[in-house]
Amino acid sequence: MSQPDTEYDTRASGLRDGADTKNLAFGMVAMLLAALAMSISPSLVRLADVGPFASAFWRVFLALPILWIWMRYAEAAEADAPRASFTIPTILAGIAFTGDLLFWHLAILRTTIANATFFATMAPLWVVIFGWLLLRQRVDRTTFIGLLVCLAGGAALVAQSLAFNPSRAIGDALAIITGSFFGLYFLAVGAARPRTNAARVTFELSIITSAILFLVAFFFEPRILPHSASGWCVLLALGLISHAGGQGLLSVALGRLPTVFSSLVIFLESIAAALFAWVLFGENVTLLQALGGIVIIAGIWIARPRTP
Repeated sequence: MSQPDTEYDTRASGLRDGADTKNLAFGMVAMLLAALAMSISPSLVRLADVGPFASAFWRVFLALPILWIWMRYAEAAEADAPRASFTIPTILAGIAFTGDLLFWHLAILRTTIANATFFATMAPLWVVIFGWLLLRQRVDRTTFIGLLVCLAGGAALVAQSLAFNPSRAIGDALAIITGSFFGLYFLAVGAARPRTNAARVTFELSIITSAILFLVAFFFEPRILPHSASGWCVLLALGLISHAGGQGLLSVALGRLPTVFSSLVIFLESIAAALFAWVLFGENVTLLQALGGIVIIAGIWIARPRTP
């Protein structure tokens, strides 16, 4: 991994790669929708009537039919597009996403939704760190400033519950680990996208993730099946909205936007997740949190990619 190809290195480091305005706009819309689709997942995990490992498995497994249909349709529409199967970056993305979900679903149940989402969406910081350590990628100054602004806004978003609380310390630590796996996931998907289309990347990494998660759920959960029809509905929503929608759109965006900038847009997930937690679980949104959300949006605007 020490010698990345030029196309991916340019895209990941946030440098201008010649994409036109229309392509960037399409990637931005996909990234925004991905963040919104994934933001509902913490609330759905809490509403699920199965354990965290089982809900993680069903989240990915139930999305597979939709992802397969999307892959077949996308490849039929673009017969000449590259479609390398189960590349090393795709396999690494599946493993990274497995780690992300395992720690993420545990964190959601052990700390506040705002805290869990903030620490998990610190993926941009890990993208920069891992990108430099593993791929020798550098980030331009504008993107780095945007990252710092987003981190400040995210800290304000969770300032009220960020004080050390022994009862939430484990959950916060799990969410930090989640963020590191999410950062690796961004880098791996970004590396996979030049070699194949978004639909195939998402479908194949989901096969890997669901297989590993099934084994974890089988050995560590007392039961895998939900008790009720409402439990199945929650899991279906997780699979169709958060995974098929969220991860699918994320793969689309990573083929069109710089990796670091894409990870910054995920900070919007913190804002939306806090709003969902307020509506569903009464976790109040304060004025400071609202200002933090505005600062996050400002950071994303500062770091936005520019066409030549």
